[in-house]
Amino acid sequence: MQILTQLSLAHFLVLGAILFAISVVGLVLNRKNLIVLLMAIELMLLSVNLNFVAFSHYLGDTAGQIFVFFILTVAAAESAIGLAILVVLFRNIGGIAVEDLGELRG
Repeated sequence: MQILTQLSLAHFLVLGAILFAISVVGLVLNRKNLIVLLMAIELMLLSVNLNFVAFSHYLGDTAGQIFVFFILTVAAAESAIGLAILVVLFRNIGGIAVEDLGELRG
């Protein structure tokens, strides 16, 4: 616990901002691979969760940690739906390129 007393709120917020920036760069630079896009979105959600937990700890309120549980639940559902779409795309088309998503229209 000695290390936690040396870290301030600014350290956690900078780390969250760095993770968020990495995920935005992953979304902008990668427009072809759906798996990397899903991973970048998950990293974005985790960086927001880090900010919620940091504020919750430093304010002494547990509301931020409760929000994190809800966000993780939504992120898990989003990942399951995204992977199901990838499986359908691969079975119907034979690839998982982003350009092929328009072919799923019924």
